[in-house]
Amino acid sequence: MDEKMGSIEVGEILTVLDEDDREQEIEVIGLLTLDEKEYAAVAFAEDTKEETDEDMDVFFFQVVDGEDLAEIETDEEFEKVSAAFLEASEGVGDEE
Repeated sequence: MDEKMGSIEVGEILTVLDEDDREQEIEVIGLLTLDEKEYAAVAFAEDTKEETDEDMDVFFFQVVDGEDLAEIETDEEFEKVSAAFLEASEGVGDEE
């Protein structure tokens, strides 16, 4: 996985609004390019400090213009992105 794409970087903490309009901090835990689009895997910043990888909720977003996150619009695209991140993370674990 790439460590940097545009302005968003792995390890960066972003503040977003949840469905109840409360601010939540999320941490970028991975980036990749798939079919010429950029995607980010994020988790709640608090969880990345306290949880193991198995306990962490991970969310995937499309990176727009190198600095904004947008929801992935179709289930098909989400499944493809999820599988690509899983494959990339398994590859990283094999190297260690």
